[in-house]
Amino acid sequence: MGRWYTAILVSCLASLLVPLMAQAAPPLTLEASLQLARKHNPLLQTIQWDHTIARENQRQADSSLYPRIDAQGGYTAQLEPQAMRVNGQTMETQQPSYASASLSVTQTIYDFGRRDARQRQAQANLDAVGAGIRSQEQEVSLQVIEAYFGVLEGEKFVLTAEEELRSMEEHRRVAQALYENGVVTRNDLLQAEVRLASSRQKLLMARNQVTNLYLRLNFLIGMPPETRQQLIEPPIVQTKPETAADLNAALQNRPDLMALQRQLDASDQQVRENKAAFYPELFARLSLDYLENEKVREQSIYAAMIGMKINLFDGFATTAVRDKAVAARARIQQQLRMAEQQARLEIATSQNDLQVADERITVTRETIRQGEENLRINKDRYQERVGTATDVLDAQSLLTQARTEHYQAVYDFQVARARLNKALGLL
Repeated sequence: MGRWYTAILVSCLASLLVPLMAQAAPPLTLEASLQLARKHNPLLQTIQWDHTIARENQRQADSSLYPRIDAQGGYTAQLEPQAMRVNGQTMETQQPSYASASLSVTQTIYDFGRRDARQRQAQANLDAVGAGIRSQEQEVSLQVIEAYFGVLEGEKFVLTAEEELRSMEEHRRVAQALYENGVVTRNDLLQAEVRLASSRQKLLMARNQVTNLYLRLNFLIGMPPETRQQLIEPPIVQTKPETAADLNAALQNRPDLMALQRQLDASDQQVRENKAAFYPELFARLSLDYLENEKVREQSIYAAMIGMKINLFDGFATTAVRDKAVAARARIQQQLRMAEQQARLEIATSQNDLQVADERITVTRETIRQGEENLRINKDRYQERVGTATDVLDAQSLLTQARTEHYQAVYDFQVARARLNKALGLL
């Protein structure tokens, strides 16, 4: 019986531990977060279909290289058969009901470049979609990095708020003891209680912010909202990434500019195709036509044809399509120029942010050391009744502010590095 009880106890413990082990997710690194986002981000999963659509458009454009084969068949029932009059007599030339069928093969021989322009346009659009997807991947990666470091920064704010809360609790305890001994007035105790309540509110707000940042990070990487994986703190490398000496070479790495350039190439081919619409098209055709008619000798007709077709007038529709393509090309050219200017601005701004954040880290690190010393001195002075409670509270506020600014500088530096890499097309 003892063994049965032992087995039952082990199974019960296992059933309780399995869900806990399932909930305990392994630590999450920044690189792992980026890989999850590339696989599971909702936006990236959606725009992948754009590549499939563009690839099928290319297949559709390539179809013009092959001949067109058409088949048709039917059965006709007439009220009266067709007839002709010869020397006052009526002679039927067709039976009243008949079957018919036709088969034709048509191949374009030459169309003054319209077919080639469609193929090049489809290929350029496919390349543009691919570059656009890479641009969206970099944008999502930057959002993941911002959310990842936002969570780490928020957790540091929580630690700072907890340290402030503990300090305020200690100060309230000292003020309570001094008040009970009649050394200080009730005003010191009330100040301590008010600041203690304020510190508790800061802690609640900091924890709520971390929860919201976790929700955003989980959304970006395609994880369930309730997931809370421990984030691994990346090392702080205060070395600036190398900037390409030639800014134009750096701009060539940006996939968004590549996408616009390929859109411009596609627009050029669209203009070429529309201009060629004013020229004729040479074609060849093989056909087989069958018409059931017992009153004639040949019911099946085989034919071969080489011809030319051209539109003479279509209400200026062809002219409007050409002018629209020219205007669309001009618009893309302007978009490309504006995007290049924005990219240069983004690079310069990211470089400035990175430099300033680097300097802030050095300044705030020393500020924290001074703030800790200032708080220690004011606490000692207050306990010795040389200083006031206000001095202690102000010193604690300065230290909290210094720590907060230091963490902001550290994670602003990390995010600025990512933004500069994205601006250079290296993210």
